[in-house]
Amino acid sequence: MKILLVGEYSRLHNSLKEGLEHLKHEVTIVAAYDGFKKYDVDILIKKRYQIGLKRKLKNFIFRIGGIDLESINVRLQIKRLQSRLTNYDVVQFINETSFGCTASMEKDIFDLISNWNNNNIYLLSCGTDHISVKFAYDEKLRYSILTPYKNGSDIKGLSTYGLKYLKPEFRMLHKHVYANIKGVIASDLDYHLPLMNHDKYLGLIPNPINTDKMKFTNLKIENKIIIFHGINDSNYYKKGNNHFDEALSLIEKKYANKIEVITVRSLPYKDYIKSYGEAHIFLDQVYAYDQGYNALEAMAKGKVVFTGAEKEWLDYYNIKEDTVAINALPDANKIAKKIAWLIENPSKIIEISNNARQFIEAHHNYINVAQHYLKTWHTKK
Repeated sequence: MKILLVGEYSRLHNSLKEGLEHLKHEVTIVAAYDGFKKYDVDILIKKRYQIGLKRKLKNFIFRIGGIDLESINVRLQIKRLQSRLTNYDVVQFINETSFGCTASMEKDIFDLISNWNNNNIYLLSCGTDHISVKFAYDEKLRYSILTPYKNGSDIKGLSTYGLKYLKPEFRMLHKHVYANIKGVIASDLDYHLPLMNHDKYLGLIPNPINTDKMKFTNLKIENKIIIFHGINDSNYYKKGNNHFDEALSLIEKKYANKIEVITVRSLPYKDYIKSYGEAHIFLDQVYAYDQGYNALEAMAKGKVVFTGAEKEWLDYYNIKEDTVAINALPDANKIAKKIAWLIENPSKIIEISNNARQFIEAHHNYINVAQHYLKTWHTKK
């Protein structure tokens, strides 16, 4: 089949492409870079108003006239690419707003690509969108990605919470996209839970991880236990990094001679993936019920990951607490207690490391996941 993957977050579409190509399908990714991360894409949509004077000009014009120059620029590039974005058997959009444009421009882009003699249009729910944000805003769960916004701990990074999806224009975009897709697929439980019982929901397909590229390394604890904390500055509170920092302060007071802490900030993907190579413990995120991409890749490499590993996830995969990943609650004292438990029981680090790799191979292998996508697409053609 000839498959078009529209948009890229956290390397999901790249890993899916690698699995599909292994199965002898022709795959193209068209996307803009995901911020500073710069994942590989086949057809790059260039953002021209991100820095310097152009960014200031864009913001000024939007403020006074409601016109978004970046969105116009993206749509123009898409229109010029018609000959390369036509005649696909399957098209999958990574989000309702795959390019980060205004609602009206995303609708235009969706309609353009959908109508260029392309068949079988699908949608992923793997990032904030109308349904997941509404679900979180209505406080359907114990905590959510909106908790730092709701409790007032984050007063600067409000644009990162996806609150725009609650606005009328994005609600209309959501309805339009859902009316014109074969179905929507969730990438993990954080998106599965809000979509349950929706008539367009096709089910959860776990994130694909290229287990051939993500090499497992047997952990050795010879001197200090190395703890890695990777921070995306724009998402600092949203990901719960403040809880990790507070927990690390507590741990460093008690175990300073037993640990080494590596902290990095806003690295491009290729640098980021190298930066935690020597780590034993990997601090990922707090406000989640399942693992995102960074956590899964670290688990594939054999790291002990503090991330979303809630009861819903344990039940879904029928596993026991603290055997595959460590559930990171929004409580610095509880996080510190779990880190201390690992420091005092290093054999558990080795055990969880091995279990993590086995879990990724069993549930997230990129070829098996690609086959799951093919089966789902075929069923709903």
